[in-house]
Amino acid sequence: MGNCKKRAAALAVALMFMLLYLQTAGAAVFKQVDSGGGGYTAYGSYVMAITTDGSLWAWGRNVYGTLGDGTITYRPIPVQIGANEWSSVSAGGDHTVAIKKNGTLWAWGWNYYGQLGDGTTTDRNIPARIGIATWQSVSAGDWHTMAIKTDGSLWAWGWNYYGQLGDGTTTDRNIPARIGIASNWQSVNAGTDHTVAIKTDGTLWAWGRNDYGQLGDGLTVDVITPVQVGTANDWSSVSAGDSHTMAIKTDGTLWAWGWNYYGQLGDGTTTDRNIPGQVGVDSNWQSVTATRNMSWAIKTDGTLWAWGWNHCGQLGDGATVDRYSPVQIGIGSDWQAVSAEHGKLVGIRTDGTLWEWKEIDTCNYGPVEVIVPDKDPLCFPIKTRNGGSSVICL
Repeated sequence: MGNCKKRAAALAVALMFMLLYLQTAGAAVFKQVDSGGGGYTAYGSYVMAITTDGSLWAWGRNVYGTLGDGTITYRPIPVQIGANEWSSVSAGGDHTVAIKKNGTLWAWGWNYYGQLGDGTTTDRNIPARIGIATWQSVSAGDWHTMAIKTDGSLWAWGWNYYGQLGDGTTTDRNIPARIGIASNWQSVNAGTDHTVAIKTDGTLWAWGRNDYGQLGDGLTVDVITPVQVGTANDWSSVSAGDSHTMAIKTDGTLWAWGWNYYGQLGDGTTTDRNIPGQVGVDSNWQSVTATRNMSWAIKTDGTLWAWGWNHCGQLGDGATVDRYSPVQIGIGSDWQAVSAEHGKLVGIRTDGTLWEWKEIDTCNYGPVEVIVPDKDPLCFPIKTRNGGSSVICL
């Protein structure tokens, strides 16, 4: 009888822990997501995402070890990269850069132009630490990387054919090089061949390729050092696409410039612009991301909008015609963040769920929720009736 009581007590304790686990366990809650690889299809792009507990997840294209899982195998479902220690991540053309919670910088993937910044041109399929400094933010372009240290200084490395590093040369670099002497950089965004950044005083700066006026300086000549865009000092955020740029001012207005063949500027025309032009009259834009031929944005009411290239319904508006001005995508008003600068569109809703745009049927794209595989099960040792032992797992 005593043994039965002991077994019952042990089982009760196990059940208590199981119930506690079930209450706390649940779907992953995402805080950041980015896509890269330069393609819109599943095999042409890859996705990196971080949850609120600091775990990093990766899936999709992995030709150069871009996912960082130690292989070059395509992953159709998310795989966890490292421990729960990540703060931010940026996906480029075929390389990835990320910052851990302790401020250290890590990189992996394709390294032909030195875009990893590790002093070599050797590809890496697992994260490698870059230098010993602490970093505030990082942005991966197609083949170059830009980052800001915690002291506000700006650094660059990788491909530099168009001067997109901003160091005054067109020489590639495989280790971080400081850009200028300013220490008041607030944010930076690396596009395909050009770079844009905002200083803490609200001024906007750009450099690199400029054949379509994507720098916004009124010219179409490449620039190899940062040049201020206009005189305004009220810029809040900026995103560099392939050959166009989108930005939001502190008053919530949306602005665009650069290549506009597919209407990706959203100004109702297909005319290129080499200076910022306001998009519509609304002043409730929260965030924007410029892709290769499209643009996506979220308003403060949580609605999602898109414009530009749409020949096969990529925008998800149910049509197959290019959109020259913003159109609302779906009826949802719970979008928190979207990203598509170097790959397909991915987004996070206010409930922390992660969504990626997929071709539901021929030329009909829409958001599909991404489900992260369960982590290791919770297991409990128990005594069996015959005096042996066993394990039960959730």
